[in-house]
Amino acid sequence: MNLTLERWYNIYPLNVEHYSMKNKKKDTALSKKEETALTNVNYQRDRLFKKGINLMADEKLEEAVQNFEMILRTDPNDVEALLKLGYSRFHLDDHSQSMKVYDKVLDIDVTNPEAWNLKSLVHYEKKNYAKALDCAEKAIDSDPTFGMAWYNKACYLSMLNQVPDSLESLKRSIEIDVKNARKAVKDKDFVNVRSEEGFKRIIEVVLIESLRQGYHTIGAIVWTTFLGKEDTIKGLDELILKGIVVKNEKRQGLNQIIPIYDLIPEVASKIGAKKRGLLGPKEIAKVPIPVKNLKEVGLAVQSVMSSIEKEELEKTLETLDTFINPAKCGQQMIDEFLEEHREIRLFKIRLDDKGVDYLIDNKKKMIEFFETIEIQVTKKLRASVTQN
Repeated sequence: MNLTLERWYNIYPLNVEHYSMKNKKKDTALSKKEETALTNVNYQRDRLFKKGINLMADEKLEEAVQNFEMILRTDPNDVEALLKLGYSRFHLDDHSQSMKVYDKVLDIDVTNPEAWNLKSLVHYEKKNYAKALDCAEKAIDSDPTFGMAWYNKACYLSMLNQVPDSLESLKRSIEIDVKNARKAVKDKDFVNVRSEEGFKRIIEVVLIESLRQGYHTIGAIVWTTFLGKEDTIKGLDELILKGIVVKNEKRQGLNQIIPIYDLIPEVASKIGAKKRGLLGPKEIAKVPIPVKNLKEVGLAVQSVMSSIEKEELEKTLETLDTFINPAKCGQQMIDEFLEEHREIRLFKIRLDDKGVDYLIDNKKKMIEFFETIEIQVTKKLRASVTQN
């Protein structure tokens, strides 16, 4: 017998005493779910997308494909679903279908950097390194701050034996995301550039970062960097010769003595090195900096804000270089404003690539950014005066 909703409530009122609290909670949850489904037009799509992502994480790629394809039956131009579908098919070794999916994304938006980057990986798997390089460059054209695209470009250039360009691209990727340095040291694609001085400096960056994190024995450094033991010892010896690292000895047991490596105190203080103890890492406090250098940063901030306000591209680029160049305010920025230093580098990359249009479109954002730095500089100067 069919009952109307009204008759159902009359026969089984929700507040009757025998209706258990468990069922009340269940009905409430169901009601909220139904309400969400009714009020959110993307509810079904979002549910399928989230499920697809979780299936990808569990490496159930065939099931993930089914979820993304269900989304695309409703909206064939859903770019997010297309990208995840292409990625899933790629890892199922279905390269031809993944390529078709990425081309579909580029038909919708030819400037999509992720699609170009993922398409480059398909060409890479087919050992078409020149085509892979072309796609990576298009990804960078669309987004000059796409660190992974720069990294992939470096890999493809290495495979094409274009060593100087490979190192330059790798350097750009590390400027955007320092984690790419650690990734590079274990990447077989850089076999053609490992002997170059520029790549050795990247290895040194990775070793310094490991020491900064509080790892001081050969075994711990090898474990955290993925470098071979021979490369680790050689790199540390180079850093000792440069006066950046010191080597001490520690007795372990009755007869064993093991080498211990540390950053020199000046370097450790500048980069905020950590000491690992029983309760975990402890930060080494950064040393105060000269007031003169802070004033120079303050003057540079005023200068760059003026050029941004006047929309003077060349003057803005020139002043941004003041914050980056170690011979000017670069070292000061790294010591005191590391995150801001990284953001300034990104501003410069974008301005170099997109020109005055980017300056005009982002003028307000950039001025607010430098106003924040100006406030911090003022506070530090006042603190220095108070201490003196």
